[in-house]
Amino acid sequence: MKDLTRFFYHFFTARGFSENTSEYLNLSIGIGVLILILLVLDLILKKICIAIFKKYASKSKNLFDDYLVKNKTFDYIAHIVPLSLTIWIVPMLFSSFPTAEKYLKPLFDIMTILLVIWILRSVLKTCRDFLKSLDSFKDKPIDSYVQVFMIFVWFIGGILIFSSLTGKSIWTFLTALGAMSAVILLIFKDTILGFVASIQVAVNDTVRIGDWITMEKYGADGDVIEINLSSVKVQNFDKTITTIPTYHLTSESFRNWRGMMDSGGRRIKRSLLLQTTSIQFLSHEEIEKIAEIELIRDYIKNAQQEIDTFNNSENINKNTLINGRNLTNMGVFRVYVEYYLKNHPNINKEMTIMSRQLAPTSQGIPLEIYAFSNDKEWNNYEKIMADIFDHLLSAVPYFKLKVFELNYTSEK
Repeated sequence: MKDLTRFFYHFFTARGFSENTSEYLNLSIGIGVLILILLVLDLILKKICIAIFKKYASKSKNLFDDYLVKNKTFDYIAHIVPLSLTIWIVPMLFSSFPTAEKYLKPLFDIMTILLVIWILRSVLKTCRDFLKSLDSFKDKPIDSYVQVFMIFVWFIGGILIFSSLTGKSIWTFLTALGAMSAVILLIFKDTILGFVASIQVAVNDTVRIGDWITMEKYGADGDVIEINLSSVKVQNFDKTITTIPTYHLTSESFRNWRGMMDSGGRRIKRSLLLQTTSIQFLSHEEIEKIAEIELIRDYIKNAQQEIDTFNNSENINKNTLINGRNLTNMGVFRVYVEYYLKNHPNINKEMTIMSRQLAPTSQGIPLEIYAFSNDKEWNNYEKIMADIFDHLLSAVPYFKLKVFELNYTSEK
């Protein structure tokens, strides 16, 4: 092989060229021919490797080999043969240039290190894609761990490259880095915080990919689509993307709606404001009128019998309504609201259903509805809640009540 690398040197010297000129021409033509051979060889090897592994991947049920092909792992592996050939032949071409030889070894070391890094990078990306395809890992911050491994790989690769360039041992660089640890910690502060936060998020299960979170400080309100070493990406409901530093998920407060999504319903918690002046005792005639409402007919009958029995036993003078026990329009309406919710097809009957009166305000008496819709999808949830309040607002006049309005003026 050495004689072959000197072929052009002998060719030109035999034709009267000087030795110095023949050496340079031999080197130039040799490098050109070698590059051409390497390019053809690399192309052939890549096609062969890819064809073989694609055929194998298509027959295999495992997705891992498919991701190896997708991330070009075999493309990089195919470079090993041309690189090995380069390391073997190039020193022969430069055999007549002793000063150049000392630069070849560091160059070959760097090329080998970079190729190994690229192969490891493609394997790590393959592991990431494969794990994301598994149901048990779909909501885990796999990107963060892959990025940490890549930082470690590049860190080791960088040390090896500097060691090869300077000719000093690896331990010399590690010792120097130990002395510069404070500066390194300052430079990589966000990366370190992000890595620790990613571990805490995964271990404590505070956030998963696909969770709906709300973080008002950053204007985030939507689904988590990515968790990596430095940031968490949230796709808001208006399709904008909000990026939040990962470590802020452990240092600041945010709302995760996963509990609601995993539960049997989505909470409805809203109030009707009723005019205080419209609240009154119900007369016998008014009770008979309200008793025509089928949903609370039995309740009115039983409640009125109980009240009449009590008033009669206590010999209460009912010529004035305030005496004794009485039904009020707001009390009956509160019961109606509760019965209505319990009979509503879109309310989860296994969860809390309540209609309660809150403390009076300057705008009136709040009557709060507290229940859970059995449909958690946002659009359907809003429709269910709107339908419920449309009905209740329409039902208010049947109970001689009035809803607070901003343009309301009290009657004189």
